[in-house]
Amino acid sequence: MIAGHFGFAALVKGRERSTPLWMLMLASVWLDIVFVPLFVAGIETIELAPGRHGYGAAIIHADYTHSVVGMLVLSAILGAACWPFWGKRSAIVIGLVAASHWAFDLIVHRADMPIFPANLPHLPRLGFGLWQFPAASIALELALVLGGAWVYWRAAKDVCLRAARGTRLATVAALLIAVCGVLVLWLDASS
Repeated sequence: MIAGHFGFAALVKGRERSTPLWMLMLASVWLDIVFVPLFVAGIETIELAPGRHGYGAAIIHADYTHSVVGMLVLSAILGAACWPFWGKRSAIVIGLVAASHWAFDLIVHRADMPIFPANLPHLPRLGFGLWQFPAASIALELALVLGGAWVYWRAAKDVCLRAARGTRLATVAALLIAVCGVLVLWLDASS
């Protein structure tokens, strides 16, 4: 779902022009960024679903970063850290984009995301499991990437026209978002 997260960040940038695109992109994968050192330390793990391989075959035990409470805390920390640089509105948007990661993961993950860190009260885990249907999951990600690139292009083109500059840079940036997003999706889907 990495490409889909980036596509959503581009879509948000099309509506929230004062927040830097790079920060929205980082926010969209913030939970995964924090996941990596915990994975390396063996605190959070990944295993293959029985009888599966390739795209969407992972059962991800991200019991801290991808728990509901962990997502809320990490999103709030990122938003608060950004407040001094870009102000309250952008900080809230950045925090919400970080939280959106969990919402998109809820759609694709199998039931492997807990409500509380370490799933301490041992409640049922959450996840709708769209990854079990790779074509549908890929279609969702592709729609996010292309939709995000299109919304970004429209907004960037408008900014360029208002500034009496050509729209070439807006078009190139949107094409880069689309092409890189599709490439990341292809690499993920073909693994």
